[in-house]
Amino acid sequence: MSIAQVSLLTSLALAAAFVLSAVFGIVARSTRFCTMGAISDVVNLGDWTRVKQWAAAGAIALIGFSVLVYAGLVDPDQTLYASNRLLWLSALVGGLLFGAGMVLCSGCGNKTLVRLGGGSLKALVVLLVMGVSAFATLKGITAVLRVATVDSVHLDMATNASLPDVLAAALQVHGPSLRLLLGLGIGGALLAWAAWGRRETRDVRSLVGGVLIGLLVVAAWWLSGHWAVVDEHPLTLEHVFLATNSGRAEALSFVTPVAYALDWLMFYSDANKLLTLGIASVAGVVAGAAVHALWSREFRWEGFASTGDLAHHVAGGVLMGIGGVTAMGCTIGQGLSAVSTLSIASLPAIAGIVAGAVASLKYQAWHLQRDL
Repeated sequence: MSIAQVSLLTSLALAAAFVLSAVFGIVARSTRFCTMGAISDVVNLGDWTRVKQWAAAGAIALIGFSVLVYAGLVDPDQTLYASNRLLWLSALVGGLLFGAGMVLCSGCGNKTLVRLGGGSLKALVVLLVMGVSAFATLKGITAVLRVATVDSVHLDMATNASLPDVLAAALQVHGPSLRLLLGLGIGGALLAWAAWGRRETRDVRSLVGGVLIGLLVVAAWWLSGHWAVVDEHPLTLEHVFLATNSGRAEALSFVTPVAYALDWLMFYSDANKLLTLGIASVAGVVAGAAVHALWSREFRWEGFASTGDLAHHVAGGVLMGIGGVTAMGCTIGQGLSAVSTLSIASLPAIAGIVAGAVASLKYQAWHLQRDL
């Protein structure tokens, strides 16, 4: 493959990532897909509709990724989440911080991008704060703290820290076949649970939204892990995953990509700062949400109601930025993309996100009652 062909393939991959994420923004906004909202519905209303929507998305992502691996289209050992080191404490603590932060901000990273597309200037402030905090936790002052504390507590494993790899090594069976069985079994059970119950219009619409979100995660894996791959780059002669920040196959995630998007904008003239699939995805979600908001005539400019409102959103943005990087993903990055690979670290990350969100919601309810 020539340099010109690599350049063309990179451009097409970036365009595809933008379109996929724009569809994500449209689906998320039109079906009210939001993990924080789902947890809030259960805690405050006892309504599991949006939790089932998330479960449907996770089920489809898991089944789809397992099929891609079995078909030889994606190498699970070359994904962002593949590692022999299980950073369980980082995942748990990062999840707790992220979960608490997303409640303060009234939504996680992807919801904040969707809200920005709908005209929320509050979301813009949250994204700026979250992006700066995330970058500091990647390479700055909080990165030093992260490495010296939670990252130092880990388990070194003989295989990749994923359920299929651990079980395949223990049972001495074929990894892709076992992954497919696990994907179909766990994913099928989740999907059945999500579809079980009432058949109201709202429930069906929510379920369809979850299925579409899951399919978009699968499409992102195929794009990054198969289509936008060069076996032998003409300059380095190395196997290359094009336009990824990690140099590995990536799917959807919305904390670290926001940080890299800010970095790319601020240092645009630096030739070393390249546009990536993650950055294109961030722009795509905002664009898709804006299209839906304008088409449905729901676009509204929104600002902060008070200084207290601003303080809560800033604090939440800081917690989401630090927590998202520490946990190596957000409600989409860990909650869907990592889960689809059956990464063991996704379990403490999700548990932390849910626990942090529930604790923050309970605190808000207590604070409101106290002020009455």
